[in-house]
Amino acid sequence: MKIDSYFNDFLSDIRLTLSQKEDLIRGHKTLRDRLNADDDLKSIIVSTFLQGSYRRATAVRPLNGKRADVDVIVVTNLDRSELTPQEALDKFVPFVEKHYAGKYKMQGRSIGIELSYVDLDIVITSAPSEVDTAALQSRSVTSNLILEEFTSSYEWRLTKSWTEPQGGYVSLSEAVRAEAEWKTDPLWIPDREAQEWVETHPLEQIRWTRDKNRNTNRHYVNVVKALKWWRTLRLTNLKYPKGYPIEHMIGDCCPDNITSVAEGVCKTLEAIVSNYYSERLLIQTPILPDRGVPAHDVWKRVSSNDFVSFYDSVKSYAEVAREALNSIQLKDQVNKWRELFGDKFPPYEGDDDDSDNRNLSTPPGGFSQRKENSDVDKKRFA
Repeated sequence: MKIDSYFNDFLSDIRLTLSQKEDLIRGHKTLRDRLNADDDLKSIIVSTFLQGSYRRATAVRPLNGKRADVDVIVVTNLDRSELTPQEALDKFVPFVEKHYAGKYKMQGRSIGIELSYVDLDIVITSAPSEVDTAALQSRSVTSNLILEEFTSSYEWRLTKSWTEPQGGYVSLSEAVRAEAEWKTDPLWIPDREAQEWVETHPLEQIRWTRDKNRNTNRHYVNVVKALKWWRTLRLTNLKYPKGYPIEHMIGDCCPDNITSVAEGVCKTLEAIVSNYYSERLLIQTPILPDRGVPAHDVWKRVSSNDFVSFYDSVKSYAEVAREALNSIQLKDQVNKWRELFGDKFPPYEGDDDDSDNRNLSTPPGGFSQRKENSDVDKKRFA
């Protein structure tokens, strides 16, 4: 099963670097501390928490000089029936002027902050229900930890009693594991362009990702990272889909019970081809209901032409992935995977005359062992 070591090194090379993670932590922690200490805002802020691909452990290393980014949800007690989206966002302008003057911009649904080392998005919400307020203030929501920092023995759970692991290798108590998780309602965020408040459910996206990862033998988030890298590297002329819409489709198409990232990548691409064949024939963008907010179509911004281009690319590369998965010789497997993932996927390291001994089912023998240089923490699933 030596192809797995190549994937380990590949995934290590496309994850956020240690310095990028440290920059993200410094950026979002400073922002949240400033928000909670602000004299004009602290009376209206209920809670702050992280969302997005960073929290879900599906982020990949930025390319072409771009910075890593993180989204910070700011739950407020603002009444959406009394304030327009613009009025709600305007309440935060003095804050960003004070701390991030010249570095922020008002976006459709958030305030973007561009620092030299990281990008931050402030996403404001209206007042939650009284029942949900306790959940949104709990440590399970406000924790700085991300999904990849948990093990199968100590996973993240949206419960009152859940707390962060305190050093060393620990297991989640049976009492916490048995405790029913909160079922929170979606949050409402201001959309300046549409001039209305719209629903979003980031906590459900996190929970769904956790469950999907468990059901795929903890390979799912790595399948997402691999395919996000492929999309960024190979589909450079395509504006949409990108980001979460891509991740959502991967989630719908990645089979449960996969035994490797290689299998997950291949079967996910093939499932996309199969599942959206009719839409391709009709030149029609598929509808993908959001987790927790089914009325929201996460592919709404993708044009039919962009969908066709994306689908045709998936179909072409699905054939390459199937050839890679079915190849007997390790050298052929590696070369095919490099067609998908480029130079970040390590080149073949063996000798041509012994490559026929290296395959997914044959024990190693008669060839030089590959030296693994991955820095993956064996306790983590990503």
